[in-house]
Amino acid sequence: MNMPNFRSKTFLLSHIQHTLGFYATNVDDPSGGFYQNFKDNGEVYDKQTRHLVSSSRFVFNYARAYLEFNQTVDLERVKSGIDFIRDKHFNPITGGYYWLLDVQGNQVKVLDDHNHCYGLAFVLLAYSWAYRAGIAEAANYIEDTWQLMEQHFWDTQAGLYKDEANSDFSIIDPYRGQNANMHSCEAMIAAYNATQNSKFLDRAYLLADNMINRQAKLADGKIWEHYTIDWQIDWTYNLSDPKNLFRPWGFQPGHHTEWAKLLLMINQSRPNPWLVERATFLFDTAAAVAWDETHGGWYYGFAPDLTICDDEKYFWVQAETFACAALLADATGDDKYWLWYDRTWQYAWQHMIDHEYGAWFRILSADNQKLEDTKSPIGKTDYHTMGACYDVLSVLP
Repeated sequence: MNMPNFRSKTFLLSHIQHTLGFYATNVDDPSGGFYQNFKDNGEVYDKQTRHLVSSSRFVFNYARAYLEFNQTVDLERVKSGIDFIRDKHFNPITGGYYWLLDVQGNQVKVLDDHNHCYGLAFVLLAYSWAYRAGIAEAANYIEDTWQLMEQHFWDTQAGLYKDEANSDFSIIDPYRGQNANMHSCEAMIAAYNATQNSKFLDRAYLLADNMINRQAKLADGKIWEHYTIDWQIDWTYNLSDPKNLFRPWGFQPGHHTEWAKLLLMINQSRPNPWLVERATFLFDTAAAVAWDETHGGWYYGFAPDLTICDDEKYFWVQAETFACAALLADATGDDKYWLWYDRTWQYAWQHMIDHEYGAWFRILSADNQKLEDTKSPIGKTDYHTMGACYDVLSVLP
């Protein structure tokens, strides 16, 4: 297979457009918002189920597309996506957001009314990029979401966000997790870049400092996923469910490289040596354990004893890792990270990208066999893959 120049801006932009093309034909629901479940060929296999994370990630996708390619259809999709979040997911009584909906035209049934900080992080990300795309009212939505997270999820003593609440926020689940904090950090960076309000950058920095310099000390510098109510490691949470979609057991190599990428993004606005040093450590730690020397690609999870506990290959792990590698190469000047970038892209190009229909397959076996024909179920949207391309574009000369 011929390999393109993965460090070319032309290549990255064309790949984004190729991925957008996969969704373009079938993504729009005429009654508003986006369909969220796609087969390999782009066919919609479930028109009713709508997840807050997908609803938000599609806004991110089309806001960034509009800013890059200046196509009116993408701006219209941003508006449609924001309207759907405000009209369907937003609960005006509590100020919260419904996690899961069943939508049939104008008939909406709430399937899960819990409030998740992870979900609010993506709502904030969507509003931030919508504001940059020219949706003026999103400025108020950014502030409202900040206040909502502050009121109900912010743990002042820990300096981190709690995870989950019931519908009216009267009950906070005792579970604490790193994932909600990682994506909150991502959202805070986006909110800062959109508004230039330093409180968002302050919070992103604090989240990174507390998770990467304090919590990671509990696991020899690595990032464990799950914690007790007092932020001690819960080594057994989901031990019997290592493939849980949002809370898998084990160390996640993709979250090590994704956190490393966020540290480098913070460093671009507020330079500090520890940000680059810890980003380097996190990437190198993941690389030493999680790269498959036999079949290529990055494994999904490894156990505390550094054995692989989930050997499948997930699309987002490859994408976040090549983005991180590019940012590390830029920040450190060490060409070994460009080699990791090329190696990861070569694997993805050969195995994970659908060159016929577009977009990336969601998951492959250890030996790179397809495991399903649902390319993009709820949660995916290829936000990771296109976002990673934009991240790389930001550091290419």
